[in-house]
Amino acid sequence: MVDLSALLDDARALHPDLVRTRRDLHRTPELGLDLPRTQERVLSELDGLGLEVTTGAEISSVTAVLRGSRPGPTVLLRGDMDALPVVEETGLGFAADNGRMHACGHDLHTTMLLGAARVLASRRDQLGGDVVFAFQPGEEGYDGAGRMLGEGLLSASGRKPDATYALHVISGLERGLFTTRGGPMLAASNRLAVTVRGRGGHGSAPFRAVDPVPVACEMVLALQSFATRRFDVFDPVVLTVGTIHGGTQDNVIPDEVTFAATVRSFSHRAQAVVKDGSIRVCEGIAAAHGVEVDAEFVEQYPVTVNDESEAEFVAGALRELHGEHRFEPASRPLSASEDFSRMLDEVPGAMISLGACPPDRDPARAPDNHSPQAVFDDEVLADGAAAYAALAVQRQDS
Repeated sequence: MVDLSALLDDARALHPDLVRTRRDLHRTPELGLDLPRTQERVLSELDGLGLEVTTGAEISSVTAVLRGSRPGPTVLLRGDMDALPVVEETGLGFAADNGRMHACGHDLHTTMLLGAARVLASRRDQLGGDVVFAFQPGEEGYDGAGRMLGEGLLSASGRKPDATYALHVISGLERGLFTTRGGPMLAASNRLAVTVRGRGGHGSAPFRAVDPVPVACEMVLALQSFATRRFDVFDPVVLTVGTIHGGTQDNVIPDEVTFAATVRSFSHRAQAVVKDGSIRVCEGIAAAHGVEVDAEFVEQYPVTVNDESEAEFVAGALRELHGEHRFEPASRPLSASEDFSRMLDEVPGAMISLGACPPDRDPARAPDNHSPQAVFDDEVLADGAAAYAALAVQRQDS
């Protein structure tokens, strides 16, 4: 059995290297599924560790397999690598200046996973089983997890993993605090896209046209009522219309109006109800006003559901590694979403949050993930790397 305190010491000894790697990644963020510079850096960091390394056929993924010295379970650890199309406004000395930003902390996730690979590779003779390190592109809306699964991630070690884990830093959570829960951890993410078609005309004579603007507005308001009146308060839905477009001038009635909404839900049942119901709301209002409507519900990421027993295991392992005060059960799921849900649909495991708010900021007021002002503290890098490593060895020993 591996001594967890020794794992933590090993990870902390890597801290200067981890900070350097994270800041280099932060300076050069890349988007989507094609991350050539990030992939190159990951491959460079893995070189010499004695891992079985493969890259994606059509995406910039990296998969590395560490073989233990004796048979045992296979554990899959995921770290995402992509950034966001956000102009950074942090003022950091290593801030990106290319119109992109690691505003969700994926540079930390990649670095922590690299740290875990180094820690575990140096102790392969103590491992009973295999560890698969999945460096994933395209989490931010490109379904990189689904793409990696499609390219054979679950057979990378020769057998399907027995468990899978991922860490995600939170800019507005107390630094160093780990949290997770069994059951739904993150929401499903879906998109409702609506086009309302009427008949254009002069703004002074709406009776000669069929105005789609008020109809679209009625749909937006009706969808808000639908989302609050049709769902159990303990199984809620969030429906937010983020874009609405129509018309070119104040005295011109347009032919059509479009709007789009993000839709979040926390159960498969709620997702099915909101899918069918939101389309019926739009079609019913359109029929009442004599306009045409195209309403499309696009399923993006499913609910991120942590296995109950795996979540309990994670809580115990992290308390043992970092101390009782460093773990707090999550009281409720978050309405953000994650394509790690794809992996959890195939393999039991858990998504874990890690607070990375700098100590000079109030977590309640700190800019959230995805904000151009979001800042994540480098001090959590070694602790996150140790957590990844500890989950792998503890799961193999359980």
